Order: sequence, then structure tokens, then C-alpha cells
Amino acid sequence: MRKVLKWLGILMGALLGLALLALTAIYYITETRLNQVYDVQVESVPIPTDQASIERGRHLVTTMGFCTDCHEENLAGVAWDDGPLVGKVSVRNLTTGDGGVGSTYTDEDWVRAIRHGIGLDGKSLIVMPSNFYSRISDADLGAIIAYLKQLPPVDNELPTTTIGPMARLFILQDPTILPAAIIDHDGPRPPEPVPGVTVEYGEYLATVCTICHGEDLAGEEGAGGGMNLTPGGNLANWTEDDFIRSVRTGVTPEGETLDPEMMPWKSIGQFSDDELKAIWLYINSVPAVETPEQASQGTQ
Repeated sequence: MRKVLKWLGILMGALLGLALLALTAIYYITETRLNQVYDVQVESVPIPTDQASIERGRHLVTTMGFCTDCHEENLAGVAWDDGPLVGKVSVRNLTTGDGGVGSTYTDEDWVRAIRHGIGLDGKSLIVMPSNFYSRISDADLGAIIAYLKQLPPVDNELPTTTIGPMARLFILQDPTILPAAIIDHDGPRPPEPVPGVTVEYGEYLATVCTICHGEDLAGEEGAGGGMNLTPGGNLANWTEDDFIRSVRTGVTPEGETLDPEMMPWKSIGQFSDDELKAIWLYINSVPAVETPEQASQGTQ
């Protein structure tokens, strides 16, 4: 019995040692990534001052950008605290109020943060979808910044972001958490889109849809993966009116209620009719990809 207990003790000690080594390695790797400094040459973007451009910026912030989904309706930011194992993430206050970056950001700082995902310290911002915002044209990026610069000040001092051990595992598994690491910072600047009810404009507006639905819009596995939007998915049974009604009301033609935390239909629903029609044209133009369920049903 003593020998069994002795060997169990040795085994438990070895497992504990391996666990500590793994945790140390994860900490070191993620600390290196979190503290990497990016020296990026930020190209100038014209920032308009006319009311039409500022209104365009407001429209993009509340629709294509999904900014209010993370930064709150007043864009004054919020802290997400998921406990010591995950950590605490402070989503920036974008206004000029106390604790807001709007009082210190220059035009170049805004471009660096939005297009490149890099903060004032040169390090990658956390869970900032700049890998998608980097596809926004100069004119639209300028309009967004013009709108953000005139936000009413809101005082909201936020705590420092802390990264727990579970969050460090997420960083290893999902490179988009640190967007600056995956953006081609020297890549070509996005072309100017031509607004209209066209496939091309729909593709431009639907860029951020790929965050959850994947580059091919066929959906991704796991929580928050997004449904299959291609003609091979359930949307093949929808009409254009069904699509528009669903993103305006949050209820699908099948009577399913969309979860606004998983599917930001309240933001998408603020697109104009023509913009939604353009998006509908685009998602119907992509190659059809069958979901596993539909593929299995087709063989029965």
C-alpha cells in the first residue's frame, strides 16, 4: 500500500510539474505577443468637417462598424469582468470626457487604432476587429473619425485590462484577439466603393459579416460561429423581403428570434433599404456551401 501511495505521489508531482511548465510557457508566449511593439508607418487620411460626411460616419459607426455593440450606445466604453480566470477587458471610452481617448487622440492615432489595431503604446489593441476595419476605404474611415471627434463628452474612467489564464489560452487559439499581429500593415489601401444596389457594394458593406460567418459566409463551428449565409444554407428559402424583415425585426421567416448578442441585427437593421438589398445581392452571389446537416439530409 505504501508503494502504491508513493508512486501516486510521484505521478501527481510529475503531473503538477508538467502543468506548471505548460502554464509558464503559455504565460511567456502570450506576454511576448501582448507586449510586442509594432512600428507602423501610418498614412494620412483626410478627415472631413462637413455635416454630410459626419452623418455618413455616424451611419457607418452604428451599422457596418458595430461600434455601439462593444463601446455602448454613447460610445463611452464599458468593462467586461469575467472573473480572475478569464480577466477584465476595458472597451475604450471614445469620447472626450474623463477617461476617454477622444481628448488625446490625434487623427493619426485614430487611423492607427482603427485600421491597424495599434494603441498609443505601439502594442496591439485587444479584441478590436481592425483586421476587418482595415478594409474600410479612406473616405469612409475619414468620415468615421470625423464623427467620433465630435461625440458629446461622457465621463467614464475604466479599469486597466487584465488577462487571466483562460484568456491567455484564447489568445493562443484565436489570433484575431490581437489584430495587429495578423494585419498586412503595408498592404494596398482599400478602393473607394461606389454606393448602389450592386453585388460589389454589398460585398463592401458585408465585410464585417465575415467576423462570425467566415470569409466564405458559410458559417463557422462553435459558439458565435454564425449561420450559413450562402445559397447552400437556409437563406436559399428566403426572399429579399424576408431578409430585410429579419434584420429589421430580429425574427426569421421560420419564427426564430435572433439573439442580439450573437447576431447584431439591431445594428444591421439600421442599414438603408438599398444597402440591405445590395448585401442580399452579394450573399446570393457567393458560392453555395452546404451545411453538414443539409448535406446529410440530401443523402437520405
